[in-house]
Amino acid sequence: MKRREFLKITGAAAVVAACGEKVAGTDEKSKAEMVLRENPVCGDKVSLLGFGCMRWPMIDGPDGKKVIDQEAVNEMVDYALKHGVNYFDTSPVYLRGQSEKAAGEALSRHPRSSYFLATKLSNFTDASASNSIAMYRNSFEQLRTDYFDYYLLHSLSGGEAFRKRYEESGLMEFLKEEKAAGRIRNLGFSFHGPQSGFDEMMALHDEGKYHWDFVQIQMNYVDWNHQDDKDETDASYLYGELEKRGIPVVIMEPLLGGRLANVPAGIAEQMKAREPEKSIASWAFRFCGSHPGVLCCLSGMTNMDPLLDNLDTFCHFKPLNEEEMGFLEQMVVQMKEYPLIGCTGCQYCMPCPWGIDIPGVFQHYNRAVTEGTYAQSSSQKGYSKLKKAYLVSYDRAVASVRQADHCIGCGVCVKHCPQGIRIPGELRRIARYVENLKQDLL
Repeated sequence: MKRREFLKITGAAAVVAACGEKVAGTDEKSKAEMVLRENPVCGDKVSLLGFGCMRWPMIDGPDGKKVIDQEAVNEMVDYALKHGVNYFDTSPVYLRGQSEKAAGEALSRHPRSSYFLATKLSNFTDASASNSIAMYRNSFEQLRTDYFDYYLLHSLSGGEAFRKRYEESGLMEFLKEEKAAGRIRNLGFSFHGPQSGFDEMMALHDEGKYHWDFVQIQMNYVDWNHQDDKDETDASYLYGELEKRGIPVVIMEPLLGGRLANVPAGIAEQMKAREPEKSIASWAFRFCGSHPGVLCCLSGMTNMDPLLDNLDTFCHFKPLNEEEMGFLEQMVVQMKEYPLIGCTGCQYCMPCPWGIDIPGVFQHYNRAVTEGTYAQSSSQKGYSKLKKAYLVSYDRAVASVRQADHCIGCGVCVKHCPQGIRIPGELRRIARYVENLKQDLL
């Protein structure tokens, strides 16, 4: 039996019960349903769990290059819609430009009124009016739609970036006209940047120059009060500014690229002791959903397993109480003691001109630290075993020609990283660590 068929018959049954369908062999219908939040701007009833389309499943294509597994995407989209998920978020640049087309193919098989579609104007490399408008119009074709429910100015860092990418070319006037024509229902932006930049964007709203119908921010229990990068802003500030203005909030990176679903073993044990039947990831989603100004929490679900788990969380949604919020704060303090790299695996840094698999290198390193298989010193108990495990798994996870030691420090990747990671420096640190392991210099 294929895995997909197995999931439909077995593991999916628990979620079927959770989301309000009859369970075979019973006569009662579960009262649990997907949580819907009403958008105060337009009245949309949006599922609190949104489907982020940046991490669709990939397979090898005929030419050996990675392509989206459309069959798997269709299956997940069908299942998500059937169980109450109605918000889908994509972009022209996700998955090397493949995401919108895959989303369009999967969603167009369903009534357009059954889902809310969000995409972005991702004009990072060419912000000219001609290129930006062509990108905008191509999104309609790829997504097989004649309107966008939610349209975002993608990854702003403040007023200067906004002016260069959207105002100087006249794009904002164009987008306002498109909104007036009904082809854009809600206009907003996603943000990565300093507090001063966010304040500039809010000032534009307050002055009435532009009306932001919604804003997408990175928010999770780590970044709430512990955003360490000086070029980024604590999520608590961003959320507070939006909430007091009544601007709906869409959440990206509630799991920090999966890191909050795979926390260090000692922290996971404490979470499991409190909620043994729930996943580690559910804590992060409950944190975000506990804030009433949040319209939707995006999750980039790569296969059916996280989809089933997330449906269980949001169909039996239980907000965190004050004591549980305090517990998560304690977990964050403990996490800060681990030497993790803040990569979310978004792939914005790719492709590297020198072929380095930047997210792969970082994810392998973070996994070793998180799972406690990180060799720290030659005097450490079990050092030889840890050393061998790291080096062998590194070669399996990342081809040798794509490993950290091939970085020349060109810095092309740095300007594309929304987390503000000093990528060349971190790659050099890992390369030194690997070389020290090989030579027993730790």
